Amino acid sequence: MAQAIVFLPLIGFLIAGLFGRQLGDRGSGYLTSGLLLVSAGLSWVLFVDVGFYGSEYRERLFTWISAGGFQIDWALRVDSLVAVMLVVVTSVSSLVHVYSIGYMHEDDGQPRFFAYLSLFTFAMLMLVTADNLVQLFFGWEGVGLASYLLIGFWYRKPEANAAAIKAFVVNRVGDFGFALGIFAVYLTIGSVAYDTIFAEAKSLVGKEMHFLSWNFDALTVICLLLFVGAMGKSAQLGLHTWLPDAMEGPTPVSALIHAATMVTAGVFMVARLSPLFELSPVALNVIVLVGATTAFFAATVGLVQNDIKRVIAYSTCSQLGYMFVAMGVGAYSVGMFHLFTHAAFKALLFLGSGSVIHAMHHEQDMRRMGGLARHIPFTYGMMVIGTLALTGFPLTAGYYSKDAIIEGAFAAHSAFGQYAFWLLVLAAGMTSFYSWRLIFMTFHGAPRADHHTMEHVHESPPSMTVPLAVLALGAVVLGIAFKGVFVTVGGIEAFFRDSLFSAHGHEIVEELHHVPFWVVISPMVMMVLGFLVAYRFYIHDPDAPRRLARRHDTLYRFLLNKWYFDEIYDFLFVRPAMRAGYFLWKSGDGRTIDGLGPDGVSARVIDVTRNVMRLQTGYLYHYAFIMLIGVAALITWFLVRGGGV
Repeated sequence: MAQAIVFLPLIGFLIAGLFGRQLGDRGSGYLTSGLLLVSAGLSWVLFVDVGFYGSEYRERLFTWISAGGFQIDWALRVDSLVAVMLVVVTSVSSLVHVYSIGYMHEDDGQPRFFAYLSLFTFAMLMLVTADNLVQLFFGWEGVGLASYLLIGFWYRKPEANAAAIKAFVVNRVGDFGFALGIFAVYLTIGSVAYDTIFAEAKSLVGKEMHFLSWNFDALTVICLLLFVGAMGKSAQLGLHTWLPDAMEGPTPVSALIHAATMVTAGVFMVARLSPLFELSPVALNVIVLVGATTAFFAATVGLVQNDIKRVIAYSTCSQLGYMFVAMGVGAYSVGMFHLFTHAAFKALLFLGSGSVIHAMHHEQDMRRMGGLARHIPFTYGMMVIGTLALTGFPLTAGYYSKDAIIEGAFAAHSAFGQYAFWLLVLAAGMTSFYSWRLIFMTFHGAPRADHHTMEHVHESPPSMTVPLAVLALGAVVLGIAFKGVFVTVGGIEAFFRDSLFSAHGHEIVEELHHVPFWVVISPMVMMVLGFLVAYRFYIHDPDAPRRLARRHDTLYRFLLNKWYFDEIYDFLFVRPAMRAGYFLWKSGDGRTIDGLGPDGVSARVIDVTRNVMRLQTGYLYHYAFIMLIGVAALITWFLVRGGGV
């Protein structure tokens, strides 16, 4: 069953990629979507079988690498953690495929688009079912490649090409650290297989690693290097800059990246390698610090964004920070719970925004929208459900998972936990504000689009609205249906068994149920405050945001320019690299290499050769004349030499 789940998307990629012209646009969409729906159905069967009946197994397919004593099998590892990811990836991907049939119906190259979507899904499935770090790295790089292809799908658009390159380059930075982490694991343990790593992890406690003239704790170095990879893939602070620009790709791509594939890879990797991370308190504290800061940072930037997709993109960045906080405090199952629920309501919000963009003839600026609720009521209702789930409205999916993370941060009883708790609470208030700001600016008030655009606003076709309805159902019921599995010690031990490791026996999960009442209600209070402020600004007094922005112009521009990360990186890295490249081009390549080579010695040889060639006239009397001159010169030389003697 696992083989079918993993390789059906690969089959779809190969058929649509190789025979897309024969299948046509519709045929490619139906084929790849059908294969993904089958894969999703099998994933749910496997989820029940593995999670609730304990049918975990490892399926070896073949020997992949064999070099001396180094051997790596290509194998599928299926346990409860993998089962959760299979459900998330295949369910969201299948719905995105179906949605794309309607959304992309006017675009050229649809077979190529559906082939790339299936490749993306296959790479992510290979990542989560990997049985060793090298196989994991294969899927890791696969999702990076697929994201590059999909973000730059509209290759005639310069902004899309630039965004694709940016995503690829920034992720190479994180992937370099991740590769070094894998090398360090092999250097210290002698294996990259999960079972060996988990069995030998405790032997690394207290072991040092020598580098240059310093000694470092081996576990800390390994875990921090691995986490650098997670920062790149999951867009944590410092390596986050690619994520908002990824919105230049088609909206279904944004939904797939943000909800189910690329950005969740880092969170999954930390959970998968929890036996290593649990033994490095320093690495866990760094994860909490980075996660909490990212959640706060992204929420502040989301407050002022005007592109509907960028608001949701920064929301993803913030929610990923929540997940990493849960991982850092040892509540791995809670972090996975939020990944599980977040996939539904974030895909719902992205695909809902795609429905809005579709209705508005590709307009994405919320300042040119307004009054759409009566024109596209179904999309409006779906977006409201997604917003309620994201902001943590009671009984929705986000209420159970996000609030559990905040309570877990408080229950950690550490300085880093308290830091995370307060930043996450503040981020919850800002999340509520920018989410309802999106709803009010897009669907309420007077229309701000031109009359011609508003005349043609229409609801999306069933191929787009049905996936929205399915995701809305998940945004409502997933939390209450699975909270016992992810957020109770008994449920975790029964469902996850040994697939998630906690050095303290899941005590954080137990303690989060006993935090003070004010801690429990703090996210809800912030949610209500965020809603009220958004209502005050965008319904009651729509001119208030403009007055506030003018009054605090410096802060507004600071947030609007995303804390100037792009400008700082441009100043520190891009421009020096360009200057260095220009210097090496002009001075090194041009003046030195070309000057001494092609423009120097080689040029002189060519000049001499051309002059010598002029002597080759082809006339016999010229050659006879030259021969006589030569003979005369030779006789003269002998006479002169003889006279000298």
